[in-house]
Amino acid sequence: MKSSKDDIVFETFAVLVVTILSIMMLYPFLNAMALSLNDANDTLAGGISIWPRVPTLLNYEVVFQNPRIGNAYLITIARTLFGSFVSIIFTALMAYGLSKEHLRGRKFYMGLCVVTMYFSGGLIPTYILMKALGLTNNFFVYILPAIVNVWNMIIFKSFFEGIPKSLEESAQMDGANHYQIFFSIIIHVSLPVFASLILFTAVGHWNDWFAGAIFMAGREGDKLVPMQTLLNQIINSNIMMEQLGAIAPSAAEMARMSAKVSTKSLTMATMMVATLPIVMVYPFLQKYFAKGVMIGSIKE
Repeated sequence: MKSSKDDIVFETFAVLVVTILSIMMLYPFLNAMALSLNDANDTLAGGISIWPRVPTLLNYEVVFQNPRIGNAYLITIARTLFGSFVSIIFTALMAYGLSKEHLRGRKFYMGLCVVTMYFSGGLIPTYILMKALGLTNNFFVYILPAIVNVWNMIIFKSFFEGIPKSLEESAQMDGANHYQIFFSIIIHVSLPVFASLILFTAVGHWNDWFAGAIFMAGREGDKLVPMQTLLNQIINSNIMMEQLGAIAPSAAEMARMSAKVSTKSLTMATMMVATLPIVMVYPFLQKYFAKGVMIGSIKE
């Protein structure tokens, strides 16, 4: 079937708009990558767009050889993997229980959960509580406060309510309890929602810098600082000499390297190191997004 003139005009306009928006979104990322791969002295001259004018890997050499960067990277990876898994499991279990109409006090529990979405204790009371619980300078301060996400719980609950009850009833007739039903049946039929929310939770853990900046202090806390918090420190303070001092074997080598790198170049290289892994995960889970868009719309 031939397209009408109006259809051709609309499609052309849509492609043009999408192209412009794509360029607007990609340019800052490509510019940052070009700066991270460019010689620091040449960068000072300006004019770098999306391609390095004087290519160099020295910026990344400094980043990867700094022990603080490597340690922060490991903390971020551990936090993202462990935190996302624990959060999704506990959030889904809570949603599964609240999806049952026969649960006593169901509306009361839901009300308590929803209240936390609108009101919080505030930063100072939260810090006092975390300190009283012994979670300051503790890895679990990244995990326990975010173990249940109310918004994700509501999405899970809506999805579980749309699952045919016959699946659970047949499993109960075979002697399965609620935990066996959840882990053997519910998770398998809910893979799209699990995949989508795992990704969103992982991105939240990966990008969070605030918890590390507030709850980690001193030498003990420095060992548990995640990548994003360290990147924020690099941006807000001139620690280039500290980074170079950590890898340069001598004062002469440190002077040579300091002439070829700058705080800006190290910041861009660190930002690329912190950003690329989570960006590379998106294409592999993209197929679940189309199914996850209509999460909660399935009704019996």
